Amino acid sequence: MNLLNSPDVRTLHPMPSAAGSAQMNTNVSNIENKRHHSEQADTTIWLPIFPTTMVLRLNIDQIEPVTRDWICKVQIVEIGRPRESLDKKCTFQNLILEDEQECQIRAVMYTDEIEQYAATLKLFNTYLISTARVKVSPTSYGKPIHQFYWILDKETVIEEIKPSNEVEKPLPPPTKLNITSFDCIPHLMVDSAAEIDVLAVVLRCGPQKNAGRSHHRCREITLCDNQQIKFLFTLWEDFGEIEEHEISSKMATETDLLVILGRSIGISTYQGLSLQTRYNSTVRVNPNYPQAVALLNWVKENKTMLLSSPSDTTLTSSSIAPMIVTPSGQQLISIAEISSAPSMGVFYVQAEMAILDEFQDFCVLECSGCKQKKRTKDRKDFDCPKCNRKTSLVPRFQIDLIDDTATTTASISAELGEKLLSMTAEDIFDITCTKRQSLSLNHVHEMLSSNIFEIQLRKSSWSSSNTTTTTLSILSYMEKQHTPQTATDRTSKKIKPLEISEVEVMATTAAATPSNAL
Repeated sequence: MNLLNSPDVRTLHPMPSAAGSAQMNTNVSNIENKRHHSEQADTTIWLPIFPTTMVLRLNIDQIEPVTRDWICKVQIVEIGRPRESLDKKCTFQNLILEDEQECQIRAVMYTDEIEQYAATLKLFNTYLISTARVKVSPTSYGKPIHQFYWILDKETVIEEIKPSNEVEKPLPPPTKLNITSFDCIPHLMVDSAAEIDVLAVVLRCGPQKNAGRSHHRCREITLCDNQQIKFLFTLWEDFGEIEEHEISSKMATETDLLVILGRSIGISTYQGLSLQTRYNSTVRVNPNYPQAVALLNWVKENKTMLLSSPSDTTLTSSSIAPMIVTPSGQQLISIAEISSAPSMGVFYVQAEMAILDEFQDFCVLECSGCKQKKRTKDRKDFDCPKCNRKTSLVPRFQIDLIDDTATTTASISAELGEKLLSMTAEDIFDITCTKRQSLSLNHVHEMLSSNIFEIQLRKSSWSSSNTTTTTLSILSYMEKQHTPQTATDRTSKKIKPLEISEVEVMATTAAATPSNAL
């Protein structure tokens, strides 16, 4: 039977001949040693390498958890730093592998293998990998780059292809990048779990500080693209120490500005639209990609202009005046139009803000993984059954939006809620639940009074017991001076607001919460 001409064979790649494949002997013999538990179907087609050995050579997209005794030629295009797992039980390290068809997949190593392969696995080197464990990629922490991921353990066979190898040639330098342009970032806020890759110029590095609900250490750097759109990029915890140290050191010694490639970067609405590192993020300085080289050449030609441009066009936190949240060319619409719009999505309005209900609950318990929420009075944490993670206390409350056409109600939460109230979630809980006192909002009323805000809203819906509820959530806002309306004008233009029913929220969360959580 001619296997290469068989119609049953998918895209199989010819293996080295027996006379010139000494490099493959170890790989194949190891595969044979690990086949004693494999049960092969009668229809499996194997590509012969040696007279006594059969192995299937595949690309990444052809390999599934049930695939046995495969071998794949890949290049390492990204290596993350070893990191401690969220439960503190192990250390892991992520890699991104790319095959001959530029298909990419994430691979992960754990504590023992990290040390075992430290001297073997190098960025941009090419390897033949076989017998890696193939698992389904989780989607709890963002959209994965592939439906599966590989685990490289002690059973995995990894053999490097040297440049001097005359039979198997190393793969050429990678060129594939899935970059999100800065002007598209505001439109991605519909997906709060979105993770993106960015390629940008580093303009400035800020000092280390503490920020966020838990006052974690961080550093902020200012990024710019070739359209002169700027974003603040927050490097949290060890990213603000290790990667930022590399960035600031090179900026101090090199004459040209730096370019960074950030993978698996998150989008934040903390005090304005910005970027931030996440658990699986990687940050690489001056990466060896054609796109990065082109951006570096552009930077050299425009360095003076970039360093002299004003910082008020940056989407930032409080350290730099934020840019209007409305992206270029995005149309502002009225509250009445949002309320009547049948579609879900992100909208932009100019409106006044006010907290009319001062006796509402101002904080919730929220799962740090899937963001499941539960109203609380006694601060009794619960383990989320969906992603098995602890909860954290998060500000979440209702705020009224008023423009010339209507009034509606939207929710505001997390860092935006802390910013608006000028207090942490712990402070809110201590006053409202522990001390059983009303929250003093005089400073909030004074700040909101007679001001108009540029507001980015997300309209969404969910169903429970044959009832569909529509909600509005504030993604970001900034102040804009205006001429105040009269109280009479506001009252005459009110329509029925969109509200989140407290009973429905309790019913929804109770369905996903253990009975002993309350």
